[in-house]
Amino acid sequence: MEKLDTNKRLLLALVLSFLVLMLYGYLFPPQNKKNINENNKTVTTTQNKAAPAPVTATKQEETKVAKAPVSSETTKTIATIETNNYKATIDSLGRIHSLVLKESKYKDENGKPLDLINKKLIKPLELRFKDVALNAKAFKNDYIASTKAVDASNNPASLTLTQKLDNITVTKTITFYPQGNYDITVKVSDASKEFFLTPGFRPTVDKTMYMVVRGVVVRDDKGVLTTLEKGDAKSILTFPNTTITAGVDRYYATLFYKKEGIFSTTVAACGSECIGYEEEPIAFVHAKGELNLQGYTGAKEWKLFESLDPKLTDVIEFGWFTFLAKPFFKVMLAIYDFVGNWGWTIVLFTILVKLVLFPLSYKGLMSMQKLKDLAPKMKELREKYKDDPAKMNQQMMALYKKHGANPMGGCLPMLLQIPIFFALYRVLLNADELQGAPWILWIQDLSAPDPYFVLPVLMGLTMYIQQKITPNTMTDPMQQKIFMWLPAIMTIFFINFPAGLVLYWLVNNILTIAQQLYINKAYERYKEQHKAKERKSKNKKG
Repeated sequence: MEKLDTNKRLLLALVLSFLVLMLYGYLFPPQNKKNINENNKTVTTTQNKAAPAPVTATKQEETKVAKAPVSSETTKTIATIETNNYKATIDSLGRIHSLVLKESKYKDENGKPLDLINKKLIKPLELRFKDVALNAKAFKNDYIASTKAVDASNNPASLTLTQKLDNITVTKTITFYPQGNYDITVKVSDASKEFFLTPGFRPTVDKTMYMVVRGVVVRDDKGVLTTLEKGDAKSILTFPNTTITAGVDRYYATLFYKKEGIFSTTVAACGSECIGYEEEPIAFVHAKGELNLQGYTGAKEWKLFESLDPKLTDVIEFGWFTFLAKPFFKVMLAIYDFVGNWGWTIVLFTILVKLVLFPLSYKGLMSMQKLKDLAPKMKELREKYKDDPAKMNQQMMALYKKHGANPMGGCLPMLLQIPIFFALYRVLLNADELQGAPWILWIQDLSAPDPYFVLPVLMGLTMYIQQKITPNTMTDPMQQKIFMWLPAIMTIFFINFPAGLVLYWLVNNILTIAQQLYINKAYERYKEQHKAKERKSKNKKG
């Protein structure tokens, strides 16, 4: 049985790796994964010995967050906030009880405006005391709002919430900004009382089975990111040098951050307070006396985060290939600013990537063409020297050198495609900007699957055409069947994928077909020139 040639093995490995990754993402949503990203390099905490690890509390009573003593799903509204981005309400326990996004693309499964706050889970700005008795009292006494309506649509506007607990006064002063962010100052009149303030449980509006991060992201003052998902917070973890602590899902986040300075974050499993999410982490900021933070609850929009504080873009999770995904997305943003359409942005970016890689692809594919023509001679050498591998390799190398063929020539472009594809996959899967973004005709949401399956079918068809015109040396029937069925398998897998991702793959296939046709013609010219040189050489000798 003839071995599968190097380039085909690489292609098969790429496709099968992709299929396994996607299937795993559907059947086994990610859990028990803790990643640290330092200087845009993602490694596990056990591998990164230089990275400061979270502190596991040795005396849990020192950092343990007291539970809410009573259920607090139903509370009355004491203030309403209006900004350009959302409408929010503050409840009688001084928490953000609802936050409805105003932009038309943000809809729930019923087509209603999207509320990011799950009423059954821990809400943003909830304050708890270490002192159990004081904590119980805090959940029985209402806050009083300085005003019932806050309008921050055009200018910053402040709200003061006050709670009286016998001889202790709690004051939350919140300044809301038109962009949707806020500043918060918490003061407890007795500075000896330790308290915890939470940005809230992560948004739970994304129900997709894609392999995306859902949990808590903590960033320290060295730029190290720690990601905690379901099952990771088995003990109480303390991060003393925090600059960002965020509860995140695919497109949304609720977070605290500091533009300057640090704060202490405590992360623990949510437990019985979060029915259905018991093993998921929840973050609290640990303080005494007074606490000053910046906060945000909403969509993870790159440009908004950059304008508020550039380090917030670290909350937008791009996975293993973040070092490529971030610059890719910045280039795509620049293209979008020029064309104003995310579909055409994907098309133009794919063309740009293809042009950058073309010199390498040209050399590699020309080498593949030469190898195809040399296949019969290579087979003869294998048979002639099958009992002498060293001699066979020597003769093979001489054959390659004589005809200017490189057996590894087509590998590099394909190897480069692997990180590029996975980086773009993460970008197109996680970028909030693609939500509700139309392209043309029936494609009105690039973050959703093609409703008529046109793009996946075209993608499979172009993949089939690409295979037909690409040279290969396969003679084994089983190998041929595997590659024959790959376009159909990929089509089935891509049916439920975001249209933006399928569009990228489709455009890449079309460009690869055009590139292959060009190289096929170029190779025919090369062969004619080579034959002419050989005839000329023979004539001189004759």
